[in-house]
Amino acid sequence: MVSIATIPAFPCNNTRSFPRHFLTRRSFSRHILTRRSTPPSFNAGTWRSTAITSKLKEKTALEYRKLGDSDLNISEITLGTMTFGEQNTENEAHEILSYAFEHGINALDTAEAYPIPMKKETQGKTDLYIASWLKSQPRDKVILATKVCGYSERSSYLRDNAKVLRVDAANIRESVEKSLKRLNTDYIDLLQIHWPDRYVALFGEFSYDPSKWRPSIPFVEQLKAFQELIDEGKVRYIGVSNETSYGVMEFVHAAKNSYSLLVRCRFEIDLVEVCHPNNYNIGLLAYSPLGGGSLSGKYLDINSEAAKRGRLNLFPGYMERYKGSIAEEATIEYTKVAKKHGLTLVQLALGFARDRPFMASSIVGATSVDQLKEDIDAFVTTERPLPAEVMADIESTFKRYKDPAIL
Repeated sequence: MVSIATIPAFPCNNTRSFPRHFLTRRSFSRHILTRRSTPPSFNAGTWRSTAITSKLKEKTALEYRKLGDSDLNISEITLGTMTFGEQNTENEAHEILSYAFEHGINALDTAEAYPIPMKKETQGKTDLYIASWLKSQPRDKVILATKVCGYSERSSYLRDNAKVLRVDAANIRESVEKSLKRLNTDYIDLLQIHWPDRYVALFGEFSYDPSKWRPSIPFVEQLKAFQELIDEGKVRYIGVSNETSYGVMEFVHAAKNSYSLLVRCRFEIDLVEVCHPNNYNIGLLAYSPLGGGSLSGKYLDINSEAAKRGRLNLFPGYMERYKGSIAEEATIEYTKVAKKHGLTLVQLALGFARDRPFMASSIVGATSVDQLKEDIDAFVTTERPLPAEVMADIESTFKRYKDPAIL
């Protein structure tokens, strides 16, 4: 889930009036961001479905948007990096990063948990690969976003002395200090909570199960810990990821969530009101705009080399919601829509996400430069906005397949 917003400066009391420095992210994905206080000084196998003809305009430059109420002017594509250190070598990661930034992308998204799938043996490699690339880049030209893990009983290896990961002051500080060291930087532009400390329905689980409620770290305590890091100049803005409206409202301003043609309802029915410019002005950072690669079309032919090399097949059980549901059936229907209008499925999916009025930036990952090139080209060459007749066919398909990735 993905969305982003900003929160007010944190007051030294336990009331609900929070500081405005907060953002969120969602999968048409979930992430939240908050506004900073005083900022520090800044001196893969590639296969995608094809169409015979494409309804394209002349190539245009990427656009840039303010992220909520923050001072971050972010490109409409954010580079996702969770494959670096697992599916991509360091050299490949550097090639992808360089291509992205040479073609207008100015933001990258990492996390202390990366690469994916999470393993003690590889944890932190993504950050190290980014750090070695950052050495040759002007730091103030790169918007660096990372994430602190939420509640986890399985990932205690991330901390020096912990049996369970929590989003409390000690865990937040240790996470940030280690991230800064791995990334070899003095500050993080956007720090997000990867998933909440409290129980919420996540990663394919559709309904909230009241029996899974557990005591959680108070929102005020989490914000105080973040505010200390902002005051020290180690973090510019904070945000949330995989959050609900309840969580966003408690934090007050921002979100990152999953969002795509296959994952729309939770954001459009719920968080979109919170994020409206006239309400909390939260910008959405959408992750998985291609539905974990499903909307590239490569998994429609399970015997293709691209499908065999895809992460949904490389890592059994990973993003099962795109395989064990009717998402494939919906993908076939969206492929028909794309072909009808002379577009590739990638152009249709990314053009749709790009044009949403609440979208700040779409987090796009790639395991090769060719894959990334196709994604960037989909943004800058596909007609902007998508024509009304294309949107009408998308909405007609959506009425038959509302969030088909639900298990």
